[in-house]
Amino acid sequence: MKKVIVGSTNPVKLQTTQEAFSLVFPNEIFEFETYSAESNVPDQPIGSVQTREGANNRALNSKIEVPEADFYVGLEGGIEKVGNEYWVFAWMCVLNNEGSSGYGKTSSFMLPPEVTKLIEEGKELGHSTDVVFNETNSKHKGGTVAILTNEIITRKDFYREAMIFALIPFIKPELYSATKF
Repeated sequence: MKKVIVGSTNPVKLQTTQEAFSLVFPNEIFEFETYSAESNVPDQPIGSVQTREGANNRALNSKIEVPEADFYVGLEGGIEKVGNEYWVFAWMCVLNNEGSSGYGKTSSFMLPPEVTKLIEEGKELGHSTDVVFNETNSKHKGGTVAILTNEIITRKDFYREAMIFALIPFIKPELYSATKF
């Protein structure tokens, strides 16, 4: 049985990781543990570079703190301002105990002006979503994307493909042997 450390205690991030690993490796058995890993970026990462760095740091910090696992996963949601609009996306990072790495990025969607206003006041996306939509701890549930799509796409759904993309170097290791962290 292989051990996977998810660098977050958020249940959505754990479920996303479990689902992606079982889809990608249907004949393997995994044990999953969560670890509250530091992202070493602001609570609300801005831009792709900072968000990817947060995902990478969560995976690396998990590896440092729990070195006996086979895989380490970091998931980081971020926003990017394009013109006057804010767009939401996330980066996934998977590291293994042999030094290989994989990354995936979600698609993105535009935030409504009411949420954007709160973000510009310095609030994190999850908190802004809770205020605007009268929710509690939405980022541990379906997230902003579920509210905006009437639950057609949940946060887990939003993250799943990107997590599978992050696993590509482990699906086809012969093609990614140079991808080391």
